[in-house]
Amino acid sequence: MGRVALILGVLLMFTAMSLVTARYQSRHLFIQNEQLRSQANELDIEWRHLQVDRAEYSRNARVDRIAREQLGMVPITPKRTLYIRDDLAPASGEGR
Repeated sequence: MGRVALILGVLLMFTAMSLVTARYQSRHLFIQNEQLRSQANELDIEWRHLQVDRAEYSRNARVDRIAREQLGMVPITPKRTLYIRDDLAPASGEGR
């Protein structure tokens, strides 16, 4: 009888230690999961901000303003347009 009680006691202690270890790991994984969810949420918010910035930087009005102010570009006018006529170019068979 004493031997059975000893074996049951050892099994009970082993089971209790396993339960404590499993609960500790469960809590640790839960905390890690919450931290990763928080990080994913922060990255999602940052991504949305970057999308808004990209949309702002690619607006036509902004590009036009930068082209005029910083690069000194001006719109093209018919007076400043140079047309190259193709009929003045020598034929490929001539001159050989």
